[in-house]
Amino acid sequence: MADARSPLENEIRRLIGVAGPMPLADYMQLCLTHPQYGYYIDRDPFGAGGDFVTSPEISQMFGELIGLWMASVWQQMGAPENVRIIELGPGRGTLMQDALRAAKVVQAFRSAIVVHLVEISPALQQIQQRRLEQLGVPVLWHTALEEVPRGPSIVVANEFIDALPIHQAVKKPDGWHERVVDIAPDGNLFIGEAREPLPFFETSMPRALRAAPLDSIYEWRADTMALELGRRMRSDGAALIIDYGHAHFGLGDTLQAVAGHAFTDPLRTPGMADLTAHVDFEAVAQCAESIGARIHGPIRQRDLFLRLGIEHRAAALKAAAPRDKAVEIEIALSRLIADGARGMGELFKAMAIAAPELGPLPGFEEP
Repeated sequence: MADARSPLENEIRRLIGVAGPMPLADYMQLCLTHPQYGYYIDRDPFGAGGDFVTSPEISQMFGELIGLWMASVWQQMGAPENVRIIELGPGRGTLMQDALRAAKVVQAFRSAIVVHLVEISPALQQIQQRRLEQLGVPVLWHTALEEVPRGPSIVVANEFIDALPIHQAVKKPDGWHERVVDIAPDGNLFIGEAREPLPFFETSMPRALRAAPLDSIYEWRADTMALELGRRMRSDGAALIIDYGHAHFGLGDTLQAVAGHAFTDPLRTPGMADLTAHVDFEAVAQCAESIGARIHGPIRQRDLFLRLGIEHRAAALKAAAPRDKAVEIEIALSRLIADGARGMGELFKAMAIAAPELGPLPGFEEP
């Protein structure tokens, strides 16, 4: 049986044996970023041959419109002659490649930028280097946002926050207990709860959720990333976050695992599947706003890209494309702006964190 387990599962079992049940956030962190066996460390998970497809891989329009958004924001910033373009979790570099190509129309912007990519995967960094080396723009790599030098900055984070580890707690008669990964009597991993309740936990929760019924599950992430974005953006810059999640505080278990373009058990073959959870946009906004940044949105991805002109861009691409390619462009457009509970245009939200003096940002203007 042990031979059928992933190498990371054996390590997780060893750690549980030494230290006891493991908080869900620690389990998720190990699954995604363990230096030897982490999911993101040694593979390219994107595209048809990987485990999932992200918006930049669906259509060039996604990255192109973000490139024009960045150029417009740079102009609102007063067109600084040296600006850091920072992407968190840049995948294959597809978004940045398309964004920089589109930004050529604002040559002064292209001349002012240095690209900083925050990437923990050596395998993906190699792909990014090959993709971006011909663009004529300086590109530097970092393993954490904190390593990027301060100064005028524009940050893009597409499907990045959802992969940051989540904590979960479940409400019991004696209080909220943190959810943990443990080993069941039958030898399988399972998600249970810590024996003792979290002290004074309700005081840290959103007030509207404190009267939750028994067995409710509440998720939260560490404030570190939201605070760092707020700290940087409040003085000189803007960050665009696009991800799937909910606009307001809520309850429920949103942890999911994906492998081979299908959902799977998060406890099955740790390190071999992508683990994500919905982004709580209200929590991110509250953190960033608390230290002086201005929040724009969240709004639906559909609304952002319609306001940025995605339909006009699609029409221009179709006019210059053969019939089969024109059909592909129309399908891609429909996917990116689809509404309804399961549509990308509805499920994915966009939010910006910015310096207060910048005023309304492109795509976030009140209709």
